[in-house]
Amino acid sequence: MAKKEHTNLVDIFSDFLDKKNIDRSTLISVMEESFRNVIAKNFGTDENFDIIINPDKGDFEIYRNRTVVPDDEVENKNMEIGLSEAQKIDEDYEVGEEVTDTLDFSIFGRRSILTLRQTLASKILELQKDSLFVKYSEKVGEIVSAELYQIWKKEMLLMDEDGNELYLPKSEQIPTDFYRKGETVRAVVAVVENKNNNPKIILSRTSPVFLQRLFELEVPEIHDGLITIKKIARIPGERAKVAVESYDERVDPVGACVGVKGVRIHGIVRELRNENIDVINYTNNTSLFIARALSPAKITSIRLNEDDKRAEIYLKPEEVSQAIGKGGLNIKLASMLTGYNLDVFRDIDESEYEEDIYLDEFSDEIDQWVIDTLKAIGYDTAKSVLSVPREDLIHRTDFEEETIDEVLAILKEEFED
Repeated sequence: MAKKEHTNLVDIFSDFLDKKNIDRSTLISVMEESFRNVIAKNFGTDENFDIIINPDKGDFEIYRNRTVVPDDEVENKNMEIGLSEAQKIDEDYEVGEEVTDTLDFSIFGRRSILTLRQTLASKILELQKDSLFVKYSEKVGEIVSAELYQIWKKEMLLMDEDGNELYLPKSEQIPTDFYRKGETVRAVVAVVENKNNNPKIILSRTSPVFLQRLFELEVPEIHDGLITIKKIARIPGERAKVAVESYDERVDPVGACVGVKGVRIHGIVRELRNENIDVINYTNNTSLFIARALSPAKITSIRLNEDDKRAEIYLKPEEVSQAIGKGGLNIKLASMLTGYNLDVFRDIDESEYEEDIYLDEFSDEIDQWVIDTLKAIGYDTAKSVLSVPREDLIHRTDFEEETIDEVLAILKEEFED
């Protein structure tokens, strides 16, 4: 029976040593500590014992060291051994020398062996939990792939390559997500909880971070730092807006993100279940940023209220529906992206525009890039530009004062004539 118990111990140690999530030296240290606890309990001390654990064989050896004393002076049989008994091991032993012999752990009895196995299992489980918590705490914000193991009403259970359990709540799934058991799911690590030393890894496919990481995977310029994602607004499964900026004038950030014939962004769209993605150029110019965020609608003018973060958007009647978008998605996302509450107004004073002149008609007097910038922030006509205070124009366009004064002079001259 004792030999069988020893064999069982070897088997269970071998199993423990195969644990991939636990540092090998830590695991061996825990095993040695567990052995020493049992030895100390049975002998009163473990200081004269050497424990050797062989990770490769999944085996262990215990050696006891005792000092040779005369037969009639043995006081502590654990620490000392009589000369005659020592010489049975080796006839050359003399008083004062140290005898090392192998200890069969099975002498402690079935109960001690069972206790040891239970203690080991408990400590290994704690180590696994600690290791899992640390591992995934460092992965928060990163994309992971895992196999779908079970589908429940409120969440899905996934398994990573090491057999760790990951959870994808219904609230973190794209509404049109559909997976079968055994399929691979990609998501970002959102939260790692640790209640009562029970780690729970929560994943998300709806987080803006997931979209950002997908761009980093698909667009080398983002991964290399040439392009930065400044802001993301997302309604999962429906539509998203991504503002990007390039630190290299030679790199078109929007073009790089979309890719030739849309090949880069199509991969992201497929992963997100055909979620429409608008990529726009980021700018510190608030009015221009709002105008770009409302794309594809073309605005006539913008009035900002910085105090309460509101913006009045004026558009031609035919542009209003585009600005609002289907189900209000476009204006909602533009508001999320810019941080402003956007109010849309129809610019219906047709009589004013009958006598107005479109800026494109001044292309022989005003540089086209100046006209394009003014149009991009919502000023398509001469009167719409003239209606804006000079300081506001300078602020919103980032033009030099001389450029603004020259434009205003040309436009005013046209109406004075």
